[in-house]
Amino acid sequence: MLTMNPESDALTAEYLLRDFLSFDAPDGYRAELLDGEIVMSPPPDGNHESTIDQIVWQVFRNSSVEMSFSSTKGLIVPSDGSGSSGRVIPDITFAPRELDIFHGAPPWMDPSGVALAVEVTSSEPGRDREGKRRAYAGAGIPLYLLVDRKVQRVTLFSRPAGQDYRRLEPAKFGEKIGLPTPFDFPLDTALFTS
Repeated sequence: MLTMNPESDALTAEYLLRDFLSFDAPDGYRAELLDGEIVMSPPPDGNHESTIDQIVWQVFRNSSVEMSFSSTKGLIVPSDGSGSSGRVIPDITFAPRELDIFHGAPPWMDPSGVALAVEVTSSEPGRDREGKRRAYAGAGIPLYLLVDRKVQRVTLFSRPAGQDYRRLEPAKFGEKIGLPTPFDFPLDTALFTS
């Protein structure tokens, strides 16, 4: 694991980013640059994918506007305050279809237009709870949905300000959680699995 501390200079951040962008992750693994570290995630289990399927199905069926989504889109986000930028791949990224932000986008894109980033926890839930929450808020993504399978809880973060969200709404698995505009429907978590 390559790491960088907050006191590192811009040149170190530039080298880390260059190394990351040239990194070739093993098949099925996801490589990300978060908080000055190159991290890899193994392929997810079936319960992880089933939960993602439930979210996508409900969004397509119930949203007040048509949505586009990606499960592989890389986003450029602020990182650890050292002047570097991070690179993350949300489990699901939603944007209003009319914006057409995914068409023709490079592998790593600016997150402008993203309405919701979703993470379903796997082997390293701390990254989703802390690092990715700060990265999404710092990037100005209006909504972040964290499905925390270890504690069987869903949290919707909203109103980004700086490196965090000002509002959070938790719900236990089995409860509904309201997704605000542009979704405007209660997301049912009854079939989410740990």
